[in-house]
Amino acid sequence: MPALINERKLLVQPLGLVDYETALAIQKKTELAVKTGIQSDTLLLLEHPHTLTIGRRGDSSSILLDPEQLKARNVTLFETNRGGKVTYHGLGQVVGYPIINLSPDREDVHRYVRDLEEVMIRVAADFGLRAGRVDGFSGTWIGDRKIGAVGVRISRWITSHGVAMNVSTDLDYFDLIVPCGIADKEVTSLARELGRSVDHLTVENVFIRHFSDVFGRSAVEEMAARPAAQPA
Repeated sequence: MPALINERKLLVQPLGLVDYETALAIQKKTELAVKTGIQSDTLLLLEHPHTLTIGRRGDSSSILLDPEQLKARNVTLFETNRGGKVTYHGLGQVVGYPIINLSPDREDVHRYVRDLEEVMIRVAADFGLRAGRVDGFSGTWIGDRKIGAVGVRISRWITSHGVAMNVSTDLDYFDLIVPCGIADKEVTSLARELGRSVDHLTVENVFIRHFSDVFGRSAVEEMAARPAAQPA
């Protein structure tokens, strides 16, 4: 049997641009490694090409284009086992997939979701923005504008999936869906709120720092290639 890894360590793996199907495979492999104790709790950081995902509480009625129209826009569609409804992933987001063991001291699903929201609230605060929560909805909000989505899966207290925070995202792609299943909800980004460009790597590093603080982990980064995201 391999020696158990110190639970307070967090392996950070910045993966760059990764298609959604590949990211699912990476999560599955990492989940097994964390579950068996051969790898520390891990935070995967990445971006996806244009992708719509349908969570366990969602359905295709919140997608406003048919499959052929999505294909023409170079948008892929996945049904997935995360919580939540329909969301968009694309360039200019910091996507964080924590694969961590919540046992034995953090076995609380609601606390976990609130903690993920807290990470994004703190990231926004570092850029001078006051973010918070909206009653009845998950995610992180600036007023009634959603800046970060949360959709997770927890199996035997090992987490997967996670958050997507809009940094410099092309928000027009959210017009392809009904965000949160509610037509009158808006989506925003750090760049839109600040009225200027925002360095993606800087936001990733701020995210790592706040994730480590909120979850009580000591981050150790495993350097990996960060392929530059290209405009659509």
